[in-house]
Amino acid sequence: MPPTSIIPTCKVLLSYDIRPELVDRYYHYVMKEFVPELEAMGLYMFRVWHVAYGPYPVRQVEFIAEDLEDVQDIFLSERWKRLEDQLKTFTLHYERKLVRFRAGFQF
Repeated sequence: MPPTSIIPTCKVLLSYDIRPELVDRYYHYVMKEFVPELEAMGLYMFRVWHVAYGPYPVRQVEFIAEDLEDVQDIFLSERWKRLEDQLKTFTLHYERKLVRFRAGFQF
């Protein structure tokens, strides 16, 4: 169960397009497996952006964490690699960034 509040210091930005032929399977995976497992690891979903205009990926998902070192450890884990690899099967133009936390939209 996620904590009631955290003081974020960093943000993980995942941006991508969803493969049109896999939309239903994508949503099922993200909501039933990807997000719950990341939250169990200490990455908490913060925002989801849908980019409707311009030459950008359609989806940007933001996860926040309290500690940079924890995020770096998560990125080195086999669990993260498995989750990210599975997400990539549902997406195109996948990118991941780790940035300092700011409250507004970041890319």
